[in-house]
Amino acid sequence: MGIQRIIVCEAQVPFVRGGAEYLVRTLVSQLQQHGYAAELVSIPFKWDPKGEMLAHAAAWRLIDLSESNGQSIDLVIASKFPTYFARHPAKVAWLLHQHRAAYELCGTEFSDFAHSEEDVGLRETLIRTDTEMLRECRRVFTISKTTARRLEKFNGLTHEALYPPPPFAHRLSAGPYGDYALFVGRLESIKRPDLAVRAVQHFDRGLRLIVVGEGTQRQRTEALAEELHVTDRITFAGPVHEEALADLYRGALVTINAPYDEDYGYVTLESFLAHKPVITAHDSGGPLEFVDDQTNGFITDPSAEAIAAAVNRLAADRSRAANLGSAGYERARVVTWDGVIENLVQSP
Repeated sequence: MGIQRIIVCEAQVPFVRGGAEYLVRTLVSQLQQHGYAAELVSIPFKWDPKGEMLAHAAAWRLIDLSESNGQSIDLVIASKFPTYFARHPAKVAWLLHQHRAAYELCGTEFSDFAHSEEDVGLRETLIRTDTEMLRECRRVFTISKTTARRLEKFNGLTHEALYPPPPFAHRLSAGPYGDYALFVGRLESIKRPDLAVRAVQHFDRGLRLIVVGEGTQRQRTEALAEELHVTDRITFAGPVHEEALADLYRGALVTINAPYDEDYGYVTLESFLAHKPVITAHDSGGPLEFVDDQTNGFITDPSAEAIAAAVNRLAADRSRAANLGSAGYERARVVTWDGVIENLVQSP
């Protein structure tokens, strides 16, 4: 008998819901729809103080997921650090990301890792143990080529990317090209909501911005809008349900998605499935695997002026926005769950 019972592992930061959390839950649902008995196993995760990360990795290592209630578990699918530390003879990793602050973000404004002796030692330990645990997996996939490149650079491991479609792809559809640009994402510094807010200063008259999401930088982002005197042109919608978000995509002119070196990001595909073009930046990582400059969106410098100029070009020519959005739809519609499930559950 082939694979029947599957565990999907999640490191859950309490009270945080983002792309990673949606992904693992959608994966469980898709496995069930494909006929597998699948369940999610979650353990809380915290990274502050930094030394806690090793304790959480050790906690996952103590867990044996080979059987439950006297019945064998056929497959374990790990997601992000440190879920792939769990023990199972047929462990597969679909790597969302490792602890990025210790990897490529080290030494940047987006990381709390410095070049101190303590941080360097912890970083070396994390990279070494990550490599050991990932080599222990029967198979390793990544959610993007961006993540795969990091894996090769820091861990010396070469693996294939499997793109997941957005969780609520079925709700997304085309609509009018309205008078607002849309920003969707956690309000954290690495997502750079400040770029979208600053861009509003340079929007043509009559254009506005809707910001969807919650996060530690929301208060700071709202304060920036007040400082720049653009609050009357920005709506901070906070977190919204899928149906409401689909409506916002449907009526948008364009989506601004310009994070710093994103792992993957659903926003690009969500926008494309709603036939809306995407403005991203040269250093945005994952979105660049889908956005082709002036074909289905714009790739600009990570500056407010450049982003605003792209928004204004589309506002001045909505037929072009429609053409770019249609091209984006053709790019996104071929990303499906069938291939992902087939690769993840194939016999080792």
